Amino acid sequence: MESDKSKQPSSMVGDDRFATTHWSLVVAAGKRQLPNGESALAELCETYWYPLYAYVRRRGYSAADAQDLTQGFFATLLDKEYLNDADQDRGRFRSFLITALKRYVSKQRERENAQKRGGNRRRLSLDFEVGESHYRIEPSHEATPERIFERRWALTVLDIALRKLRQDYDATEKRRLFDSLKVFLTGETGSTYKQIAEEHDMPEGAVKASVHRLRNKYRELIRAEIAQTVADPGDVDDELRSLQAALRNEND
Repeated sequence: MESDKSKQPSSMVGDDRFATTHWSLVVAAGKRQLPNGESALAELCETYWYPLYAYVRRRGYSAADAQDLTQGFFATLLDKEYLNDADQDRGRFRSFLITALKRYVSKQRERENAQKRGGNRRRLSLDFEVGESHYRIEPSHEATPERIFERRWALTVLDIALRKLRQDYDATEKRRLFDSLKVFLTGETGSTYKQIAEEHDMPEGAVKASVHRLRNKYRELIRAEIAQTVADPGDVDDELRSLQAALRNEND
């Protein structure tokens, strides 16, 4: 699963660390007033807000109305109006979020006085200007709101993993090497193994080994990010397959 731009293995079953992932905390918070559940939910929302914004825009709303609806939805969500629905059986933050958003948008359309969406409730730090600039370059074909949501969600996961991978290389002062090697992850046009070897004064075999390690680490980071958005570690593989399908279908 590789990005066209811009973690934990399934053996995590039984690992107590999984109970501390973001979505597991949110699920638990919906049942027991856990103090860190809201912060976990806020972090997830601030990470994955753009796919929802793109969904609302593709529903035909103007940029201003989509911003209003998106921010209002998250304000409602953080007030825990929907958290009781975040049960272990549903399990996936992606599925829960789009279902809750559809319900929220439907309710707003039924209300005559919707201009104060969100009121004085908590507002997340969402860069709608950047979001709108991204939306303007979304494919212009007749993708449904649901399809654009699924595709942008998948690309967000890849972007997060790639950013974390870049940070690892920054920490070891190998950013220049990362910038050369990342084309083997993203599908961008780049140099060959031989050219990179010459550029960085490395044996070609060492470049190939570095790419192999990079790909493995990238896959681990993708799985780890997905693990943050499911309540059951057994759902990681199914969620990964769903995101891969969303990327395969993006040009259909």
